[in-house]
Amino acid sequence: MLNLSTATVLPNSLSTFPKSSFSGIQIRHSCPVPIRVPVKMTRSLSGNSLPSVVMMAKREEELKEIRGMSTEQINEEVVDLKGELFMLRLQKSVRNEFKSSEFRRMRKRIARMLTVKREREIEEGINKRLSRKFDRQWKKSIVVRPPPSLKKLQEEEAAAEAEKSA
Repeated sequence: MLNLSTATVLPNSLSTFPKSSFSGIQIRHSCPVPIRVPVKMTRSLSGNSLPSVVMMAKREEELKEIRGMSTEQINEEVVDLKGELFMLRLQKSVRNEFKSSEFRRMRKRIARMLTVKREREIEEGINKRLSRKFDRQWKKSIVVRPPPSLKKLQEEEAAAEAEKSA
């Protein structure tokens, strides 16, 4: 039978990896060698080594773009993206070829847009309850329309049919 109340301790020279125990005793480990994380260095034209310049993340660029849009434009874009997401789900269910990464990208973009929309509501002093009421009214007012990718597909099919008939 295994006894969990006793724990064996190895000398520091033998215990290079942190150990854990089931007895609930907190074991603190000290690393004899400090760990350093290397910093990428780039050479400038003058020859001096400087830390590399990090470009603005795509997410921040996208947020700037979203914040530049009006609330009505954000609402329209959210409707379009949700339609695209629906089309992706249909493609997945029919087992057509599709990019699975598009699911996450679209969901994240929708979330960013709704976040900016909510930030604007907070600035206007609209509380959460009233915001949800406006959201329900907005969802009821949405006119169902095909997503842009479906419109594009229909246009391509119509052009192909016209080309065949000509």
